[in-house]
Amino acid sequence: MLILGNHAKKGRACMEDIIKNLDLHAKGFWCPIIWTIILVLYVFIMRKKHLNWLQIYCTLGIISMFAWLSNSIFGVFLDWVDFGNPAATGLAEMLTYTFIPSSLAIIFLNKFEKENRLKRTILFVILSLFIEWTCNASGYMVYKHWNLFFSVPVYFVIYYVVLPIHYYLIREINSVEFKIKEE
Repeated sequence: MLILGNHAKKGRACMEDIIKNLDLHAKGFWCPIIWTIILVLYVFIMRKKHLNWLQIYCTLGIISMFAWLSNSIFGVFLDWVDFGNPAATGLAEMLTYTFIPSSLAIIFLNKFEKENRLKRTILFVILSLFIEWTCNASGYMVYKHWNLFFSVPVYFVIYYVVLPIHYYLIREINSVEFKIKEE
């Protein structure tokens, strides 16, 4: 009975650690959760104009990887910004890196046309700045050596240069015709 009691205590302590590491009590925790829900739902219900599901899957993975890499450089290594509890990567932080940038990229690319490239870029820069501002205003995102205005050229380069290059690379991926060639 004593052995079972010790295992139960260890299990309870482990579960408490997991819940603590989810950072559910971080200030402004709700903000990235709401943005994630809105953006992911929009990706699911939007009319697929220029992207198919395979291209969406590819974009989700690549943009999420770059978001996590950016966080590792700017949030951890350089320590320019904190999200939630700086000592833990919580649930909202995971959702922030994984779904917010990739959903914005998917929505942008799905509506991408060369004719209105600059106008759409400016619109998405403003949207990205607004999302960043709400995360900062809610207290979830804390600037240390960063500033909202520093994000303007970063977002502009991402939307005007990086994402069109990404689209150029994935444009031939067709979910109906995509097959691995056997030799």
